[in-house]
Formats: sequence, structure tokens, C-alpha cells
Amino acid sequence: MSDDLTSKSFFHLHLVSDSTGETLNAVAKAAVAQFEMVHPIEHIYALVRGPRQLDRVLRQIEASPGIVMFTMVSDKLRRELETRCRELQVPCIAVLDPVMQVLGAYLGTERTEKPGSQHTLDAEYFARIDALNYTIAHDDGQNLDNLEEADIVLVGVSRTSKTPTCMYLAHRGVKAANYPLVPEIPVPHQIEQLSSPLVVGLIASPERLLQIRKQRLLSLKEDAETNYVDLDQIRAEVTAARRLYARHGWPIIDVSRRSIEETAASILNLYTESKAPAV
Repeated sequence: MSDDLTSKSFFHLHLVSDSTGETLNAVAKAAVAQFEMVHPIEHIYALVRGPRQLDRVLRQIEASPGIVMFTMVSDKLRRELETRCRELQVPCIAVLDPVMQVLGAYLGTERTEKPGSQHTLDAEYFARIDALNYTIAHDDGQNLDNLEEADIVLVGVSRTSKTPTCMYLAHRGVKAANYPLVPEIPVPHQIEQLSSPLVVGLIASPERLLQIRKQRLLSLKEDAETNYVDLDQIRAEVTAARRLYARHGWPIIDVSRRSIEETAASILNLYTESKAPAV
């Protein structure tokens, strides 16, 4: 075991949800990330909507005591979970309660006991599915002839996270396509003449791209020296990309030290601004 792992403090973290658990998992990860040198051993329980399922959860908590975080709307199940956690002397946190209380007080209405209501099969849900289908069909320069239907088109050299960023955007209901810039291959007119979608140019530092590309080749068990991992060639690619973006006035995002989520958030901000009415 590495020194990094042995120096970390491990603890059990029980995540209990009556829905898919996505919201709870995201909150837990965001919170734990603020504490260095700790590592949670996660126990994830989704779709806990009845006594039998909760009994299984409680047995696991008793066997591996630790922090309990939950999102459940059933008052009966909540009370049973909180009561048992007090008996076991483990912390039990209802992560959405403060938000729900403020919303209820402000709106002057009571919440409904409806698990997973954010996953209702409504128009927004089907819009996300439509966006995902579009994004998959327009990944890596495919189907250029109907790119005007996209909301956002990402352009960038190899390994600037175009595909995962597009998939993240699609999960937010955004039709996102991407086109890879390849040395000595002209950018097609379908890209250069786009008028409806927001086109965003992605770049990264040559040194960062070199590191990522080398890791990519290693994962493919390729060890031949090529221009793909030549630093001077990569610098030339980045310079050419910057010139292309400047010529068209496309906004640029440097992804060198950004996560996919941070890149997507910046792109969505640009998209919102591009759709705002001129003052």
C-alpha cells in the first residue's frame, strides 16, 4: 500500500435514498472533497421505500457504524432511521431538509411525499434523451450536415475533453456536437459557416496535452514515437487552433486544469450569455 493511502483516515459513509441517489451522492462527494486526508468507504442504498429495505440498511449501519446521510420523504421511514441512528450513536443527516424548510416557508406550501419526483417522465426528461441521442450521433465530427440544429459545438485538438464535455452537456438537455482539429486537414465549411449554435474553442497547454496523450498511448499499449506526442508538433497544433478561434471570434476555454464539470459550467455560462437579449 502506498504512503498516500496509509496516511489517509478512512470512515464509513452510509448514503440512503428513496430515489436513484444521484443527488445524495453528489452532495456527499462535494462535502467530503473539502476535507483533506480522509477517504469515505461508501455504502450506497437506493430506492429505499419500505420497511424491509430500511431493515437491510439498518443492519449494514449497525455492522459498520459511520456517518449516515439520507434523502427520504416518508416521515415514517425517516423517523425510524433517525431513531435507530441515535441508539447506535452515529450521526444522521437529512441533507435536503434545510433547503426544503426554506422553500416551504417562502412559498407558503407543504412538500409532497413523492420519492424521486425530480425524475418524472416530463417534457424536460424527454428533452434530455433527445439531446443525448443528438450528441452521440454528432460526436467526433460525425454528421456535419445538420450541425445547425446543435445548441453548442465544441472544437479542439485531440485530448481536450470534447466528447466527455459534450456528454455532460447532453445530460443537462443541451444538444452538443464536437469536431476534432487534425493537423494538415482543413476545417470543413460546415464548421466555419455555423451561425445558429454557439461554437466554443477548447485548448490546453502543450505540456498538459503531451502528458495526456502519452497516457492515452500507454493505455492502448502503443509505444511508437509519433508526431502525436511530439511537443513541438503539439505547440503548433495549439497555435493553429488559437488562430482559427480568433479568426471566427469563437470564445476560448483553457481546459488544462479544469474538470469536465467546470468546463461545462463555463460553456453553459457562455451559452446563456449568447442567448440573452441585447440591451
